[in-house]
Amino acid sequence: MTRNAPRPAVLLTAAAVVLAGTVLAAGCSAATSGPSGGTASGDRATSQNGTAQSVAPTPVRGTGTLGEDFADHENPPAPEATINPAPGSWDDVAPPADYRVVLLSPGDPDAETETLVDAVESWAEAEDVTVVPVVADTVDDRLPSVATAIGKRSDLVISVGDDMVDPIAAISPSALHQQFLVLGAEIAEPTSNVTAADWTGAGFRGEGLGVSSHHDPSTFTDERAGRALRAGVAAALNGFSGIVVWVP
Repeated sequence: MTRNAPRPAVLLTAAAVVLAGTVLAAGCSAATSGPSGGTASGDRATSQNGTAQSVAPTPVRGTGTLGEDFADHENPPAPEATINPAPGSWDDVAPPADYRVVLLSPGDPDAETETLVDAVESWAEAEDVTVVPVVADTVDDRLPSVATAIGKRSDLVISVGDDMVDPIAAISPSALHQQFLVLGAEIAEPTSNVTAADWTGAGFRGEGLGVSSHHDPSTFTDERAGRALRAGVAAALNGFSGIVVWVP
């Protein structure tokens, strides 16, 4: 798929413009909620409708306990570190009641991105989680779509698709109150509110760094995407953020 993404400097400038405009609109956008375990009415983001909230959502913790071999609990991983949790060490962790996530995706998804979307939707149905979809239909919509996602004031924004990596990198430092999970990719220098769930075969880190040498579309299976999602969510629910969760 051909990408016409702006250069990083242009992205950062555009992000500043978007967020500056949304300060005036803070408090004017309402969160969209839906029935638990379902998909709420979502948004098609446009370059005119991005809205961000400055009010932090209530911090949440999951139910259950991480296994001791998920991470070193006595010496938590440093910012930007990569952890390699043992398989299944996250299985006991589940989202709390009334958990809400935004599913942020590009409007023209490739097969790998569609697999990630399916994984989020299947997980949400199994765990009784409400999903609010936000779709960036065009290149110009990608930055505003991140602001729109923040404006939903969800417990977690889950980003899927390589096209959304640079917009998340540009805006997430200005929205430290919002937790993000980047699924099947990662940000080169994540802030404390961005966690990535990744594996060998994925690993995209932004347009400036290109596709990793080990990139393999065949690794984007339903099983692996679901495993990475659960591990990433478990990390976020237990305060392990600003890191990369690398799953087998």
